[in-house]
Amino acid sequence: MSPADRARREADGRAAERARAAREEADAVYREILRRTPEHELDPSFRRVQEVCELLGDPQRAYRVVHLTGTNGKTSTSRMVERLLREHGLRTGRFTSPHLTRVNERIAVDGEPIDDETFVATYRDVLPYVEMVDARSAERGEPQLSFFEVFVVMAFAAFADAPVDVAVVEVGMGGSWDATNVADGEVAVITPVGMDHERWLGDTLVEIAEVKAGIVKDGATLVLAEQDEQVEGVVLAVAAERGARVVREGVDIAVVERQVAVGGQMLTLRGLGGVYADVFLPLHGEFQAHNALLALVATEALLTGGGALDGDVVGAAFADATSPGRLEVVRSSPTVLVDGAHNPAGALALVSSLDEAFAFQRVVGVVGVMADKDPEAILSVLEPELAEVVVTQAGTSRAMPADELAEIAVDVFGEDRVHVVERLDDAVALAVERAESEVERGAAVLVTGSILLVAEARILLGRD
Repeated sequence: MSPADRARREADGRAAERARAAREEADAVYREILRRTPEHELDPSFRRVQEVCELLGDPQRAYRVVHLTGTNGKTSTSRMVERLLREHGLRTGRFTSPHLTRVNERIAVDGEPIDDETFVATYRDVLPYVEMVDARSAERGEPQLSFFEVFVVMAFAAFADAPVDVAVVEVGMGGSWDATNVADGEVAVITPVGMDHERWLGDTLVEIAEVKAGIVKDGATLVLAEQDEQVEGVVLAVAAERGARVVREGVDIAVVERQVAVGGQMLTLRGLGGVYADVFLPLHGEFQAHNALLALVATEALLTGGGALDGDVVGAAFADATSPGRLEVVRSSPTVLVDGAHNPAGALALVSSLDEAFAFQRVVGVVGVMADKDPEAILSVLEPELAEVVVTQAGTSRAMPADELAEIAVDVFGEDRVHVVERLDDAVALAVERAESEVERGAAVLVTGSILLVAEARILLGRD
């Protein structure tokens, strides 16, 4: 080995060791944050985050913000907005949740999760201020910052340090009292609103819509997906009170045409600035076409106030769009798909997309849901598409136990079509066996019901 080769090998070894040490430290920080109140147990208020941000000099005001809420489609739309902005030469931040593989994914700069060293440094920078507000909260008899609130603070600080030109910020839950709502979104996007998180958001669509409309700020532009009539009425009233400009899907903007294509779909989109034809989107499902429309118009509103964008730039951005965990093929022979549908509306979008984009002869589901969801409704939507279902559970205390879910599944599918396997790896293996048991080709396995279950499945199948 030459001296130069030896030096390169030694340098590579030192770099690998630094990366390993940084990863271990980042994992330790993550475990530390996990000791706080989990994100699914919350105190509906952004007061604590606001106080920390004030101590930090309000980093969320150091850049422009596109703020997104809704019941389904938030993350996919956020990713498309970010990709469009980046293709226009802007430095971007993106905050989404939950994560699929590692927690760093929640905070992305220029489309990439922040590295372990930045993750640790950001946490260490904000921790003294978080602890100051924790102490104030304790004096008031209130809880300390939660897991999610700490990540919101870290995201805003990381974006300011980068620095980014625009941050694309997805709410954690709801809108009006969500921790992300300390930011003033110049553009607000509300994807389709349905029933979900009723414990926190309300038992009716009107109540849920009122909470989600809370992200619309004075003088902002609101990009509004097609909605239930009640939802639209609530949101339009809030927008009027705040002097917001409203752009409505189906009225001002539209998906003009879409055709299924190899690896995705071809779209014609009517935005504020004109019609964009022959746009290739490498994602499956009609719902992704509507997400793309919202992303396009949000970008138009932010960059031009509603004028046209360069068609070639738009095409390049959409052609590079990704949405991990959303109708994603993670294995072939047989095909294994994962989809994070975790409520009835998401399941409906999944079913329609399966029928359109794939020609499977036999599909076996691997389904696990969280305990606070509506498993009967989700399973009822999936039932016509699945020859059989393997009921399982994600590795979290939030998951509905597999045996409990199985009782519901038997009522929906009938006993002969239901299998119960608690371990996900065994559940996927059984589903593959059952999918291939009666057809020579066209067999598929679908893992769905929970984003956490999908995250575990992606890691299991090598998509980490």
